[in-house]
Amino acid sequence: MVAELAVPDDYVAVLGELKQQIRHARYRAQRRVNAELISLYWRIGKTLDERTALPSWGEGIINRISVDLRTEFSDAKGFSPRNLRYMRSFARAWPDADRFRQQPAAELPWGHIMVLLDRLDDPADREWYASQAAAIGWSRAVLEHHIKTRARLRFEAAPTNFDRVLDPGASELAQQLTRDPYVFDFLEVDTDAVERDVEQALVDRIIDTLREFGSGFSFVGRQVAFDVDGDEFFVDLLFFHVEQLRYVVVELKVGKFKPEYTGQLGFYVALVDDRLRRPQHAPTVGLLLCTNKNDQVVRYALAGSTQPVGIASYDLLSPAEQAALPSEADLARALDAE
Repeated sequence: MVAELAVPDDYVAVLGELKQQIRHARYRAQRRVNAELISLYWRIGKTLDERTALPSWGEGIINRISVDLRTEFSDAKGFSPRNLRYMRSFARAWPDADRFRQQPAAELPWGHIMVLLDRLDDPADREWYASQAAAIGWSRAVLEHHIKTRARLRFEAAPTNFDRVLDPGASELAQQLTRDPYVFDFLEVDTDAVERDVEQALVDRIIDTLREFGSGFSFVGRQVAFDVDGDEFFVDLLFFHVEQLRYVVVELKVGKFKPEYTGQLGFYVALVDDRLRRPQHAPTVGLLLCTNKNDQVVRYALAGSTQPVGIASYDLLSPAEQAALPSEADLARALDAE
């Protein structure tokens, strides 16, 4: 029987370091391979763009090129006629190769670039979504979701009093946590659901909920209880942002915003700040989510609050789905026609 080899005391630590080095090397290699692939696709697309513009070549030649390339490189994927046309669109969308290599889109996988080309026509929109996807590490599905729900218009858009009650640098960071509206189109609840139903659905689909709230959010609890000298209070949803090191109190309301909601949310923010916040943490902030709001009423309510709070609406249908719904006037006309 072979005696078991004695393991040094620092073996586990050294093994962990070696594993980390291997993972980093693999990641760097994958990034280099991806960068080379994207560069190749751009060059192919540029050639196709120039050649198919010539009368002697024309559009139909792409099918012939696809056949010949797949014959020559039978072990490689990516040379279908459809993908070759994407490459051409890619070169047209980013015509300057040197400038493209300095942009966030150059770090993205080819599938992400295809989504940007499919879903967005405006170059500024493409750059914004590409930069977010590269910085945060959005998957292709998450990128599709944020484009569908118009994230560029929603991110950091909630009205708040952060600039008044927080220091300038802190207020800008806190504002980055907000959306307006939040889109909970993944919830299987009716638009007339009560608050507890929406809360429970958000917890049941916590992965999707965290995706919508944004990078860095960690779920702490639902109906988090606090005892204040015998009186019990319950925070609807409590999150902790691991990058900004701050608690985020979320209160849900069904129906139109009322000014008194701000006082209730401010009370919960003060409570969490006193009971849970540690010296190394940033100030706690609150977000009130309601299904409807009057922006002028919101502005006055925020002016009277001394706690850092923001007020946003939330949708159970995506903006695109809402736009597709008939208006009340359309329904009325249809009923009259009946």
